[in-house]
Amino acid sequence: MVAPGITGRTRPTKVKKQAGAQKRKRDHVDVEQLDDAVAELDLKDGAYKDFTDLPLSSATKAGLKAAHFSMMTDIQAKAIPIALKGHDILGAAKTGSGKTLAFLIPVLENLHRLQHIGADAGLGALIISPTRELAIQIFDVLRRIGKHGHMFAAGLVIGGKSLEAEREALTRMNILVATPGRILQHLSQTAAFNVDDLKMLVLDEADRILDMGFQRDVDAILDYLPKERQTMLFSATQSSKVSDLARLSLHEPEYVSVHAEDKSATPTTLQQNYFVCPVEEKLDTLWSFIQASKKKKILCFFSSAKMVRFVYESFRHMQPGIPLLHIHGRQKQGARLDVTTKFAAAKASCLFATDVAARGLDFPAVDFVIQVDCPEDVDTYIHRVGRTARYHREGRGVLFLAPSEEEGMLRRFEAKKVPVESINARQKKKQSIKSQLVHMCFRDPELKYLAQKAFVTYTKSLYVQKDKEIFNIKNYDLEAFAASLGLPGAPKIRFLKDDGDKKRKHQSRQELEVSDSDDEEDEGKKPKTVRTKYDRMFERQNQDVLADHYKKLVQDGEAEGASDENDFTGGARNTGKDDDDFLAVKRRIPAEGEEADAEGAENDDPTAPKGKVIHLAGASQPLIIDSNRREKLLKSKKKLLNFMDKGKKLIYDDEGNAHEMYELEDEDDFRAKGLPEEQRQKFLDVERDAVAQADVLDKAAAKAKRKEKARKRKERERGEMGVASDEEGGVEIANADEDALANFRADAEFSDDDEDDDEKPQKQSKKWFQSDSEEEDAPSKKRRKSKSVRHVEEPQTLEDMEALAAGLLS
Repeated sequence: MVAPGITGRTRPTKVKKQAGAQKRKRDHVDVEQLDDAVAELDLKDGAYKDFTDLPLSSATKAGLKAAHFSMMTDIQAKAIPIALKGHDILGAAKTGSGKTLAFLIPVLENLHRLQHIGADAGLGALIISPTRELAIQIFDVLRRIGKHGHMFAAGLVIGGKSLEAEREALTRMNILVATPGRILQHLSQTAAFNVDDLKMLVLDEADRILDMGFQRDVDAILDYLPKERQTMLFSATQSSKVSDLARLSLHEPEYVSVHAEDKSATPTTLQQNYFVCPVEEKLDTLWSFIQASKKKKILCFFSSAKMVRFVYESFRHMQPGIPLLHIHGRQKQGARLDVTTKFAAAKASCLFATDVAARGLDFPAVDFVIQVDCPEDVDTYIHRVGRTARYHREGRGVLFLAPSEEEGMLRRFEAKKVPVESINARQKKKQSIKSQLVHMCFRDPELKYLAQKAFVTYTKSLYVQKDKEIFNIKNYDLEAFAASLGLPGAPKIRFLKDDGDKKRKHQSRQELEVSDSDDEEDEGKKPKTVRTKYDRMFERQNQDVLADHYKKLVQDGEAEGASDENDFTGGARNTGKDDDDFLAVKRRIPAEGEEADAEGAENDDPTAPKGKVIHLAGASQPLIIDSNRREKLLKSKKKLLNFMDKGKKLIYDDEGNAHEMYELEDEDDFRAKGLPEEQRQKFLDVERDAVAQADVLDKAAAKAKRKEKARKRKERERGEMGVASDEEGGVEIANADEDALANFRADAEFSDDDEDDDEKPQKQSKKWFQSDSEEEDAPSKKRRKSKSVRHVEEPQTLEDMEALAAGLLS
């Protein structure tokens, strides 16, 4: 008798091989028992509440226990037994009700009972989700519950990854979680990828996958898959159209809906409100809400990726005091994965997102879901607001509605059993950020361009909506909305110019002619005739020479209608099309002697220029057209440049002020002026002469100032003095003699520089062109000048005054 674990070989086998053989034997026994237990399942019983009540393999039970899953939700209790039996399922349940486990457990168990394991078995189950983030989330849950004993090879196939690496591992996979685009690429391009033995197909968020966005991809994928398979569809808003079910080749599907009879299509723990807000006040309201909820976890939805980027960049510059994140479909996969990971781990954060984050993503503990832009339908609203109040937790959703959207959306909410309540914002806590956005757009051209793109994409999203009862673009104040983004005006959008373009496109030429003639007759204009291609051919002109914007750069003084000065505004005619011109001259500086030329022409002066005088914009001298050759110059831009003034290069500082840029001369031009020492000496001589002239003017001004000062002082003294009498001789001095004496005193004091000035002049600093010898000679000259001034004694009598006069005259 052979002992357990001992074979007939001389050497015992390895422990791993023994364990593997025992496991295969045990799995074979487990499979037979599981098949019998599944066959005995009573689908109408409805007594299954725990996972332990179901006939599941030990590996699956271990994975559920490790992931802390014990109690089943309503959708799991009804869908899992039916799926274990192999029936097709249409599952519908509210958001956050556990639909992921409802199809992952049957996938693991059905493949385990079929022993579809190993690379030779091929692909057994294909799970398709509409977004990459949801596919990653499903794959993480699959790993958590399937790594405890199951031997399946599972893979994740989404865009943004290496295609070659996926091709190498694709042939060994038993379970695949994929997005429609990438799995279709592998089905059509990877030759070794075989799906002929596929057992199960799962579509998560099936209504989104089956709509117009993925219709082509899904139809192409179904063509590669075998018809004999088990198909399961799960979503919060399930599609029950016969056409969709026929496309998927469903065989007597079981419709599992656990909340169909509920009064509300959303969780009962979700508080839903809407706020009537014009489009121009949306950003102000959103900013005020974020400021009041800095310790909350907020998820904000927008209609376009450009709008998400603009709001994120602008709010980030204003620093709201809460971590900001953003996610949209234009980002790379690595960045999107980082954003979802950070937001899921954050306790307080604000995520700006498009509808790429609206379906299936499980962000824990989201407090608020703010839908800034109105969703396209109620189903989108349900999926957006379903990011909060998950697994019986509380949450709150707020919807911003424009006044024109309120009535239509409320009717659709009522039809879908969605309870919403109206709320109002506190005006005291409302903050306006319009001025800050204007300032940021002025300082940052990239942010301004982003604001323009956000305006265009938002407007286009309104224009392409199917429900025109709610989304009528004529009911929105687009100018005010552009101003709220910080833009000086609304950008021009082509599809808003004429709503009847499609109608006119399909009209015949006769109908167009009749409609145009009727419109023109109503306006009092002559009806236009139909223009043929030959008319357009003969109307063509040289756009370089004869274009309208070029003609207005040249002012013809003798043109018709130019007799009045008001006919021109800076060289351009005042017509109704000035605003549409690409270029228009707004100011013209008259050339020197222009008025004299005009007067000479009027007086028939033979010296006046003969011919037509043309004033070119950018030329200081007028161009005289006195011959045919001269007249041909007007047809050549290149030749007209010879008459233009040489422009100056300007640079602009941070404040927008222009400064002329200094440029070095060419080496040849510099050498032609002489040696550097000679140029320096010449420059110094010119500057010295300029300084000398300035000194002469300064001295003359100082002399006049001193003279005026002395005159005022003498007038003041003369007013204080009366008629003086001589105490010794009793001789009175006449008023005339007194005036003469005062004049002599003023002249004498004026000649003395030291006595005139109240303050002595400070020593002048050395000029940059003066040498040290010149600076030393200046004090000696000043001393000699002071010595030459004689001290004059004050005359006491008439005789002294006569003697002083004689001395001065000599």
